[in-house]
Amino acid sequence: MALHFELVTPEKLLRSEDVHMVVVPGTEGDFGVLAGHAPFMSIIRNGDLTIYSGPNSISGRIHVEGGFAEVSEKGLTVLAEKATEAA
Repeated sequence: MALHFELVTPEKLLRSEDVHMVVVPGTEGDFGVLAGHAPFMSIIRNGDLTIYSGPNSISGRIHVEGGFAEVSEKGLTVLAEKATEAA
């Protein structure tokens, strides 16, 4: 079962894809989201989103600055003030 992940900035939709897991830099600490996660909302801090295509396969890192993350029955949506592909 895959998690639907969307990353949105004020300029555009940057990502909309099905993934295994995303680790988000929350203000209370990093948290991982898998398919079926309980509904949840968090403010995010500046840091890197880590996107996993499989249990041990990192498919990308995206640096985000400010915003919110919402987990719902539809998946994970991150609304970031700024986002850039991490090196």
